[in-house]
Amino acid sequence: MTYKTLVSTDEVMSHLGDLDWAIVDCRFTLQETERGRRDYLQSHIPGAVYAHLDEDLSSPPIPGVTGRHPLPSIDFLTAKFSKWGIGPTTQVVAYDDWPGASGAIAARLWWCLRWLGHDAVAVLDGGWSRWLEVNGPVKGGLETRQPTEFIPRPRPELQVSLAEVDAMRQVPTYRVVDSRAADRYHGENETVDPVAGHIPGALNAPFAENVGPDGRFRPAGELRQRFSALMAGLPAQNVVFYCGSGVTATHNLLAMLHAGLGEARLYAGSWSEWITDPHRPVATGEG
Repeated sequence: MTYKTLVSTDEVMSHLGDLDWAIVDCRFTLQETERGRRDYLQSHIPGAVYAHLDEDLSSPPIPGVTGRHPLPSIDFLTAKFSKWGIGPTTQVVAYDDWPGASGAIAARLWWCLRWLGHDAVAVLDGGWSRWLEVNGPVKGGLETRQPTEFIPRPRPELQVSLAEVDAMRQVPTYRVVDSRAADRYHGENETVDPVAGHIPGALNAPFAENVGPDGRFRPAGELRQRFSALMAGLPAQNVVFYCGSGVTATHNLLAMLHAGLGEARLYAGSWSEWITDPHRPVATGEG
């Protein structure tokens, strides 16, 4: 069976040591960018390689031009996925330990692989916390996988540019959706970016609400209800998600696909790119 959205701890446990399964630890925190790597070296799911958000899943930002986590080039990701032993039939599992909303960083890897045409990738439901809760085995130290050839099949239709977002936000047949917490969307308690607020016309769907109190994604039916209300009958490709820097928005893309509603699109530059030009409009509150 191929897993394309979420995968359970039991299923991953049953495939430990399976060379056709590649496990990737994506633990990361914005406040302490090396903490995830240190935690991985101390303890991780056996066989997992480590992916650093800044070094492996983003290209260096250009101040005043790009957002905080620009997408890497296709060539860069192709080399990285090849190094991690991801071939055409490899089942990839990504996990992290984002507090209260597992998958926030892992979903970025999930989306990058889908963007390059590799659909056999899933996020570990419940993440590292769930793995520890069920007493999954752990291992320390650096691990590697036998390199192979990753063959990219780019799907450019999965992302949109700043100019496209600017046009879509003004057309009623599209939905531009901010994935950040409600207070940041409203322009309150902004501690990450230098400008507070949101893209005018954007709706708000905080990604953390995809996860229940147990740390796992809510049932597909609940997610379907949530995103169907947002879509208002529009097709999935007319829905665009953004966040602060194109990372946590992928959590909403994952949840929507898991709900069976199709594949929406990502504005990877997100809020941190939008505000690089002081002349672009900014909204606060519900506006």
